[in-house]
Amino acid sequence: MWVIVASTDFEAEIKQLQATMKTIGQVLDLDGMRREIADLGEQVAAPDLWDDVESATRITGRLSALQGELDKFTGLDSRIEDLALMVEMAQEEGDASSLEDSERELERIKKSVESLEIRTLLNGEYDAREALVSIRSGAGGVDAADFAETLMRMYIRWAEQHKYPVEVYETSYAEEAGLKSATFAIHAPYAYGTLSVEAGTHRLVRISPFDNQGRRQTSFAAVEVVPVLEQTDEIEIPDEEIRVDVYRSGGPGGQSVNTTDSAVRLTHIPTGTVVSCQNEKSQLQNKASAMVVLKAKLLALKKAEEKAHLDGLRGDVQASWGDQMRNYVLNPYQIVKDLRTSYESGNPQAVFDGDIDAFLEAGIRWRRGAEKVDA
Repeated sequence: MWVIVASTDFEAEIKQLQATMKTIGQVLDLDGMRREIADLGEQVAAPDLWDDVESATRITGRLSALQGELDKFTGLDSRIEDLALMVEMAQEEGDASSLEDSERELERIKKSVESLEIRTLLNGEYDAREALVSIRSGAGGVDAADFAETLMRMYIRWAEQHKYPVEVYETSYAEEAGLKSATFAIHAPYAYGTLSVEAGTHRLVRISPFDNQGRRQTSFAAVEVVPVLEQTDEIEIPDEEIRVDVYRSGGPGGQSVNTTDSAVRLTHIPTGTVVSCQNEKSQLQNKASAMVVLKAKLLALKKAEEKAHLDGLRGDVQASWGDQMRNYVLNPYQIVKDLRTSYESGNPQAVFDGDIDAFLEAGIRWRRGAEKVDA
C-alpha cells in the first residue's frame, strides 16, 4: 500500500521506469546477448586463442563490450527494484529524509534509463556495427591540423571511458603540429550507430597558440564515420581497380615503423577513394588493414548514393565555412554547441577529454526525428 508523503508520485514513476526497461530489454535481446557472451567465453577459454592476435583482440574486445552492456542493463534494473523497496520502507516509517534521498536517486536513475533507451533508436541497417572514424584537417592551417589531432584524442578518450578497444590504422602528421588526417577503428557493438551522428564539419574558434600576435583563429576539421564490414556484406574489388603504393611511414622519429617501406596506400581508381595504413610493421598487415578501410568506405559511398536525399552514411563534408555541424568556441567565451540539435556545453575541456555522451544522445534523437519527417 503506497502512502504518498512527498510531491513525487513514486509509484507511477517507478512503474514507468519498469515499463521502459522492459521495452529496452526486448530491443536489446538480452537472451541473445547472453548466448553470444557464453559463446565468446568458450572462444576466450580456448588454449590457442592468442595464436591469432588480431582475432583474439576482436573476440576479447567484443566479449568485454557485450558483458559491459549486459551489466549496465541488469545493474540499472536492480537499482529500480532497490528504489521501490527504499520508497516503500520510507513511506511506511514516515521517513522524510529517506524519501528525499529516494527522490534524488529517482532522478539519477531516470537519466541513466534515458541514456540506455538511446540504444533502442539504433536500428539502422549498419547501426550495430563497429565504427571506422576518419578525421582530416580543413581550412585553418596549422590550427586546423592541431584541431584534427584534438578531435582524434577526444574520440579515443570517449572510447577508453567506455572500455572500447581502439585500433589506429593511419596517422598523417602535419609539418608544424597536429594531423593532416587519421583513421582508427572503435571495436564495440553499436559504435557505428552511436558515432555516425559525429560525421560532418567541426569548427574551432580560439586564440591561436601558433600566432605570435595572439589573434583569434577559426579552423575546421572533417569527421567521417563508416561501419566495419562483415563477411555477409563483403564488397568485391577487382585487382585492376586498385593502385597500391608503398612508402616509409612518417611521424615522430624513433619508431621502428619508420625504418622500412612498410606503409601502404590504396587508391580505388573508379571512385578516387584513397586510404592509407602505417600502424603495423609488416607491409602485408598494413595492406590487409587498408583493404578493410577501403571496403568500408566504398560501402558507405554506395549507401550514400542510394540515399542521396539524406546525406547518407558518408555525406559531403567540405571542412570549411558554411557546412559546420558543431562549434567549439574558446574565445571570447567558452561553449561547445551542436548546430543541429542546439545541445550545448559550457565546459569545452571536458568535451575534449571525451565527455560527449550527451552530444551523441542528442544527435541520435535528432536523427530519428529527421527520419520521421522524411518518411
